[in-house]
Amino acid sequence: MQLSSRIKGVKESVTLGLSARAKRLKAEGANLIDFSAGEPDFDTPVHIKEAAIKAIREGFTKYTPASGIEKLKEAICKKFKRDNNLQYSPSQIIVSCGAKHSLYNILQVLCQKDDEVIIPSPYWLSYPEMVRLSEARPVILDCDEANDFKLDVGSLKSSINNKTRLIILNSPSNPTGCVYTKDELEAIAEIVLNNNILVVSDEIYEKIIYKGFKHISIASLNKEIFEQTIVVNGVSKSFSMTGWRIGYLATPKKEIVEAVSNLQSHSTSNPTSISQMASLAALEGDKGCIEEMNTEFQRRRDYILNRIKALKLLSCRPPMGSFYLFCRIGKKGLQAAKLAERLLDEAKVVVVPCEAFGSGRHIRLSFATSLENIKEGMDRIKRWERQ
Repeated sequence: MQLSSRIKGVKESVTLGLSARAKRLKAEGANLIDFSAGEPDFDTPVHIKEAAIKAIREGFTKYTPASGIEKLKEAICKKFKRDNNLQYSPSQIIVSCGAKHSLYNILQVLCQKDDEVIIPSPYWLSYPEMVRLSEARPVILDCDEANDFKLDVGSLKSSINNKTRLIILNSPSNPTGCVYTKDELEAIAEIVLNNNILVVSDEIYEKIIYKGFKHISIASLNKEIFEQTIVVNGVSKSFSMTGWRIGYLATPKKEIVEAVSNLQSHSTSNPTSISQMASLAALEGDKGCIEEMNTEFQRRRDYILNRIKALKLLSCRPPMGSFYLFCRIGKKGLQAAKLAERLLDEAKVVVVPCEAFGSGRHIRLSFATSLENIKEGMDRIKRWERQ
C-alpha cells in the first residue's frame, strides 16, 4: 500500500511510545519506576468531575459549535484577563481537542509548502513533526545550556529570511523547564515585529512554576506583539485533565480564527461536549488544586535535584517551571537512547531519551510521580551507576 509522503516522514512520539511500553511491562509483572510521564499524577479535582457527571445526567451530550461553546470561551477570556492581562473576546477564541490539536490546526492554516518555522532547541518533540505535516520546514536553533537553554537573539536574527513564517515559543518549557523573563521576551518581540513574522506561544505549563520565577505571556508586552501572537493553552497540566482533551488558542486575527474554525469543523468537529463543561468548571471554580499540586511539585523538584547532584552519571540545571529534569549524560560516548535502554533493562527505570527533543546527550526525567517512587527510582539509578 502506498502511504502519503507527509505521513512517511513523521516519527513516532517517543514519550507516548515509552509510556505504552512501560505499561505493558508493568502488566506483565515488571517492577518499574517510570520517569517518562508527561502528565500530572494527581487525580482531576472532584468539582470538575462532578460538572462532567452533571452534564451527562442533563443530556449535554450532543454536538456543540465546532469551535466550542460560548460559555467556555467567555471563561477563557476571563482567565486570560485575570492571569495574563490579555484582553480577548469570545470570537477570538477556538476551543480544540487539547493544546496539541490547537498547535496542529495553527500550523495547518498558516504554513505553505517550503515556509520555515523557527523552533528553539531543545524542543517538545511534536513541534517539528507538526511543521513537516504542514509541508513547511522546521528551522532548529540550538540553545546554550549555559543560558538555561533559552533562545539567543543573535541566532534568531540571523535565521530569519523571506521564507520565515513564524516562531514557536514554549515557556515554561518541555523538556528543559526554562522560563523566559520579561526582558528576554521583549528582545524576542522586537525581532518578531521588525521582521513581521508571527509567534505561536505555547503556555500549557504556565501554572507549574517554581519559587523565584514568574510566567509572562509575550502577547502581554505591548499592543504590537499582541497582534502578532497566537497564544495556546489548555486545562491538561494545570488541572490534571490530560485525558479530557481540551485546549484552546487565542488570536486577534480574524482570518486565523475563521480558518482554524473551518478546518476543525471538517476534521474533528467540536471538542467533546462533556469535557467542555468540565473545563468550564475548572476555569470558573476553586483554583486551590493548582497551589496544592505546585507545592508537591516543588517538594519533589527540590528532592530529585539533590539526588542528581550526588550522581556522576547525570547533571542538570534546576527547572524554573514544568515537572521535568533535562539531564546531561556525564559519561562520554554514551548516547541518550542507549542509556535509556540500559536503565530500563538493567535498573528497571524508565526515562526519556532526548534525541527526539533535539539532543542525544540528554535524558528527561519527569517528577510527575510520587516522592516514594522518586526515592526508589533514584536509588536504583545510583546502584546501577556503581556497577
